[in-house]
Amino acid sequence: MRYTFSIIKADIGGYVGHSDVHPALCSCAEESLAQAKEKGLIIDYHRADCGDDIALIMTHTHGTDSEEIHRFAWETFEKATEVAKEYGQYGAGQDLLTDAFSGNLRGMGPGFAEMEIEERASEPIICFLADKTEPGSWNYPLYKMFADPFNTIGLVIDPSMHDGFRFEVHDLVEEKKIIFSCPEEMYDLLVFIGAPSRFVIKHVFKKDSDEPVAVTSTQRLFLMAGRYVGKDDPVMAVRCQSGLPAVGEVLEPFSFPYTVAGWMRGSHHGPFMPVSTANDTPTRFDGPPRVVALGFQLKDGRLIGPRDMFADPSYDLARRIALEQADYIRRHGPFEPHRLPLEEMEYTTMPKVVEKLKDRFVPLEGVERDF
Repeated sequence: MRYTFSIIKADIGGYVGHSDVHPALCSCAEESLAQAKEKGLIIDYHRADCGDDIALIMTHTHGTDSEEIHRFAWETFEKATEVAKEYGQYGAGQDLLTDAFSGNLRGMGPGFAEMEIEERASEPIICFLADKTEPGSWNYPLYKMFADPFNTIGLVIDPSMHDGFRFEVHDLVEEKKIIFSCPEEMYDLLVFIGAPSRFVIKHVFKKDSDEPVAVTSTQRLFLMAGRYVGKDDPVMAVRCQSGLPAVGEVLEPFSFPYTVAGWMRGSHHGPFMPVSTANDTPTRFDGPPRVVALGFQLKDGRLIGPRDMFADPSYDLARRIALEQADYIRRHGPFEPHRLPLEEMEYTTMPKVVEKLKDRFVPLEGVERDF
């Protein structure tokens, strides 16, 4: 049986500041999901959050980019926004970039990651939710999971994985996509995904079919709004086991708190810290950026779970390293490499400062040049 697995998320109001989601907003979303299930729109659901973002995790049979499902999510976020305004939450409705729904959520603000799959006899899926970072943050772990034998030994010893996987990469600036086949095009893939602010892995596919095995949200809010409206806070779903990376291989990349863009005002680099759902509320300089992992078993479209995968104490060392890295990078203050490079700052208040001071810049005179 084919089912669609959807994660749709939005920041519709922070409690307090950008650190958490108020329980009233969560209750509103939960009630809306329960009604959708009762009406038969969705098969099952789980309402989750990470930092100040609400995520609607749903199974259904409407396929990806379904107008019915996207409209439902949009209306749910609109209802929760009204609650956020009632409670005076910070940035209420900030991810809702338009006034009305227009067919699907593309370009409207909320992030979404969806895949239509043929459910296997045992279907483990892990949902990753991030806060204070951007979609390209998934490039590193997806490469490690599906292309690096030092992370995923199944690529070497499992005959069903030995041929590798295909990666669909999106150019978020020129709005193009390309597919790389690995391991034979691994170096070409790395040329692009090593620049995660522009090139983002959207899907990973099995080589012998078009069946998706991983999907991410690729929405970049500043590209849609033309201004800074908060970081993108991406989500990702990854299938595991039986010809795919094992659960432990999917989680292993996060044992290293690699550096991502985002953090305070979406303008800084910092460590990506794996945390349990009890610790997904960033407050230290509005960070550091963090990620939670919710594990489900899918059965007849039902979501069995979740398990809080990063509650495992074996990630304590990664968390400690992340905090040490946060101390180190924070000492740079407003200097790069803690602050993002200039091209990433153009959607912040920096252009206004440059505009204010432009008449005070004068040409250099009498400068000798060797070219």
